[in-house]
Amino acid sequence: MSAWLRDDVHHTTEVTAAGAGWLASATAYPRSTLALWESRPTAPAVLPCGSAFDVVSVESVFGRRMLDRLWAEGPGSGPVAAHRGRTLLFTAPGTAHRLPSLLGWEEWGDAVPPLLCHGTGDAITVPPLTPAPDSGGAPRWLVAPDTRHPWLPGPEVILWACVRAARAGAAAGVRMSIFPPADQGANVYDVSRRR
Repeated sequence: MSAWLRDDVHHTTEVTAAGAGWLASATAYPRSTLALWESRPTAPAVLPCGSAFDVVSVESVFGRRMLDRLWAEGPGSGPVAAHRGRTLLFTAPGTAHRLPSLLGWEEWGDAVPPLLCHGTGDAITVPPLTPAPDSGGAPRWLVAPDTRHPWLPGPEVILWACVRAARAGAAAGVRMSIFPPADQGANVYDVSRRR
């Protein structure tokens, strides 16, 4: 069982009223957003990033590894959602801007699957406040916001989780690339000097 799903750690998959207030605070019209959610609690919504939160989107398997590291060895996570085969980690504002350069500086960029960092000027689809009974492939909360001011990891914490997840995957012999391995017997030609 994943460390972040342990019974001794409480996670909710439904957004509380305080959590909905926090999510709505990201919009220009929070009261209108809350009224819309009240009338349609099982509908996903699109929210802007950059003011209340940033979002780091990672491939789902790597995202689960990151969550395992965050909950087993680190400080835990903020709200986390799953959507279209990706794990969405809600992070402190500014993380989307800073994280790619930290990964490059640490030279772990190739060992980590592509991260999509959503910050100021971006918007993301958030899961519904209440999961629909037939939600199949719809976005869903893995760790729903349950307070008005949730703790949000910053870029250093997300970098730490990325590096730990990459190391754990490498130690287990798990390939991180989405591309098939190169054919070792293939002929390779240097075309860089052709005119």
